[in-house]
Amino acid sequence: MSLRNQIKDDIKTAMKAKDTAKRDALRLLDSAMKQIEVDERKTLSDNDVLAIIAKQVKQRNDSAAQYKDAGRHDLLEKELAEIAVFEAYLPQQLSDDALHDAIKEIIAQTGATTMKDMGKVMGAAKSKIGHVADGKRINACVKTLLG
Repeated sequence: MSLRNQIKDDIKTAMKAKDTAKRDALRLLDSAMKQIEVDERKTLSDNDVLAIIAKQVKQRNDSAAQYKDAGRHDLLEKELAEIAVFEAYLPQQLSDDALHDAIKEIIAQTGATTMKDMGKVMGAAKSKIGHVADGKRINACVKTLLG
């Protein structure tokens, strides 16, 4: 079963269970996927769906930080709940050691030696491990290893 179909089934399950928070979060995700399908006129693959979910998580994290700064704990809790629902569909994130090893391997493959090669390493890293590690973590690790 594709990830897209799994999300649609989970919406139905949440509706039957009267879990409005999960239902609403998954509907937002489904809406984002439909928007991409309509705008780009393509059928989404599982990798496309994972990228959309990761983008939604990133947006929610940014919003949560702003709500926390503004003292809006009601909205903060809603964002954190949506993040929890979305992260259930993302693959397990790499540990720091595994990320470090993967970046070392990518640096060796690309032949990067200085910070000038960072773009080349980042491109390869995003395509290879982009769904199992956040871009900020990848960036920090690349800077550490090349710097």
